[in-house]
Amino acid sequence: MTDNQLLIKICGKFGIEGELVESKVFTDGHINSTYYTEFKHDGKTKKYLVQKVNTHVFRNQDDLMNNIISVTKFLKKKLKAAGADYKRETLRFLKAENGKYFYMEGEDSWRIYHYIDNVYTCNIIDNKELFEDSGRSFGRFQMLLSDYPGETLKETIPDFHNTPKRISVLEEAFSEDVVERAKEVTKEFEFLLDRKEKAGIGLSLLEKGEIPIRVTHNDTKINNILFDEKTNKGICVIDLDTIMPGLSLYDFGDSIRSGANTAAEDETDISKISVSLPLFESYTKGFLESCAKALTMAEVEHLAYGAWLMTFESAVRFLTDYLKGDVYFKIKYPQHNLDRAGSQIALLKDIEKNLDKMNEIVLRIYEEKVSK
Repeated sequence: MTDNQLLIKICGKFGIEGELVESKVFTDGHINSTYYTEFKHDGKTKKYLVQKVNTHVFRNQDDLMNNIISVTKFLKKKLKAAGADYKRETLRFLKAENGKYFYMEGEDSWRIYHYIDNVYTCNIIDNKELFEDSGRSFGRFQMLLSDYPGETLKETIPDFHNTPKRISVLEEAFSEDVVERAKEVTKEFEFLLDRKEKAGIGLSLLEKGEIPIRVTHNDTKINNILFDEKTNKGICVIDLDTIMPGLSLYDFGDSIRSGANTAAEDETDISKISVSLPLFESYTKGFLESCAKALTMAEVEHLAYGAWLMTFESAVRFLTDYLKGDVYFKIKYPQHNLDRAGSQIALLKDIEKNLDKMNEIVLRIYEEKVSK
């Protein structure tokens, strides 16, 4: 069966009629396989994105799609009430003939949603304005979902941001040393373990009831925002597979970790690695412009810590994978995960040097936004 024959078969399961007049593979995704399709029926052309979901990463398709559908329906209701264009500002999925929003073909899970026209995505942050608008988009996402009961969502990847547990897994990997790499990474391992107590602050605040459970995206890179071709403004947050209950600190922090870093995630020249305070300030402006009034004061006071936490966690994950023999992250060469861990540790050190300044920036911008 050719790709087009398979696409026609799958689309038929979702009630799509007509002739497949165009299809192409999107190559940006690292987990799922995505196809752009156009179908012509009764003289009208309709466009869809067809995705084959990675069932090795997302094992429970019911929980996965229940999370996504419940959140997107909630967003649609909010957007309609505000007079916004919900057809462009949130994803809209098709229901399959089985009554679900996914269809199993053998071991493969398929889903389809309406294609949003006249948009683009970015992979590189090349100016402060763009990063500020990404903050505005993710902040709006947080604000729109601020009254959604986040605790009702399922953890599609259990303990995804349970940092204390990830540290325990790192300690176990170091102790077992299955590929005999522990001697190489003693310095990195001890550096991270010295910060074990600080890494538990987020969950401790949650347990004490000082910060609430939120709906979190958990992959807040700039390429998960659709930008309008005419206005160049972010209009829709995409890639909702990791929608789960979590902390607002996670989403804010991961945006800073990935977007305010002056170097690549696997940069080996640590002299190039630092947190850009101008970029940090730009993102914070956009983020708090959208959601300052929806956050608690304790959340605001720990946003900069969120950047520290997500960088720390990334270092832990990369080092753990290196010790286990590179079983999770794709690598391009044998030392790749170690280089990634070293890069994140270098960024972590710079964040620690600048954490007081980052906190000052957050509080200053917060006061400006809530006073308006």
